This record gives sequence, structure tokens and C-alpha cells, in this order.
Amino acid sequence: MVNVQLFIPCFIDQLYPDTAFNMVKVLEKAGCNVHYNTNQTCCGQPAFNAGYWDDSKKVCSKFIKDFSGSDVVVGPSGSCVGFVKNQYTKLFDNSSLHNDVKDLCGRIYEFTDFLVNVLKVEDFGAILEGKATYHDSCAALRECGVKKEPRKLLSNVKGLELIEMADSDTCCGFGGTFSVKFDPISIGMADTKVDNAIATGAKTMHIADVLACGW
Repeated sequence: MVNVQLFIPCFIDQLYPDTAFNMVKVLEKAGCNVHYNTNQTCCGQPAFNAGYWDDSKKVCSKFIKDFSGSDVVVGPSGSCVGFVKNQYTKLFDNSSLHNDVKDLCGRIYEFTDFLVNVLKVEDFGAILEGKATYHDSCAALRECGVKKEPRKLLSNVKGLELIEMADSDTCCGFGGTFSVKFDPISIGMADTKVDNAIATGAKTMHIADVLACGW
């Protein structure tokens, strides 16, 4: 049985708590022993992307402590997981936490990546009648290399027809602080994404994770 530490990003905790509970159900169905450290907070990405690296580093140090040990860490966010894997090594290079960071980066996974590539489980017996399309979020695709994994999981949902949209890997315009600072551009990019999704005739659009598009 695989021991899993559940990493729930800020937005999931505050806006989409059902996602966290559903993750537990899926992981336990896959045979995992799931733990949740209630002391966990942010991974530090918002402050980092806003240019406050010193403040971010303090938050990141807490994250490293909260997820110390040998358990696998799994999160429903390509953005947050990608930040840990790709930026922590730079923030803590040549520091006393260098080895701790290296260890953490080797055992933290985006949710669909963990299910397909580590647990080797692609079919959970899910059923959903209808047509769906899929959006490749920037962070999940480019920072975590997640592309085929969610499609494999969706292809095993009985009754679901997956239809690829045009430019599925083009940015949706969110980008966290980008959408705040450059909202007209962000809205235009989002409109294009929505138009491409609607053109498929699908009734739902799936994303690798709820907060994959980054801060």
C-alpha cells in the first residue's frame, strides 16, 4: 500500500473543497493510504510570481517542513506541483535545505500523473454519458509534462466521447497575476478558448486539474 500525503493548494481549499474530498476517494479506491497534514498552507508560488522572492522563500520553507518524510506527495494542481519541482531547486540552491528540496522534488506528483504513471491505474469504473473536450493547461503540460495522462483516464469513462478542440494546448489567459494586470488580453484569450470548446459540440470541458493554469 502506497502512503500518500495530500497536498491541497490554497484555491482548492477555499473554493473547490469537493475536489480534495474526491481525490481522497479516488486514491483510496486505488489502494493508497491517504494522509492530510492540516498545518499545510501555500506552496509560495503567488509571492514568487509577483517578485517577492524572499517572502516566497519563507512560505516555501514551511512547505518543505510540512511535507518532510518519505511519503509520496500528490496534489490536484500542475501549477503548484510544477512550481515546487522547477523553482524550489533555484530558491534553495546551495543552501542547508538543498538536499531536502531534492528529495521532495523526487516524490511530488500532479494527480493524473500519479494515477497513470506511478499507480498504473487508468480505469476507475466511472460512467458519464455525453461529449467532452479537454484543455491542456499551461503548467500541467509544460511544467509537469502532463498530456496523455488525463486523456487516458477520460477515455476509460464509460459513455463519454472525448472530442479534441482546436489549439487545446494554447493558454486560456488566466496565468494568475497576468489575468489581473492584463485583463483585456486575458479576456480575449479566454474568449478564444471558449469558442474552440463550444465548436466541438461538447457539453463539458475537462482540465488536468482545477488550478493547473498557474499564478
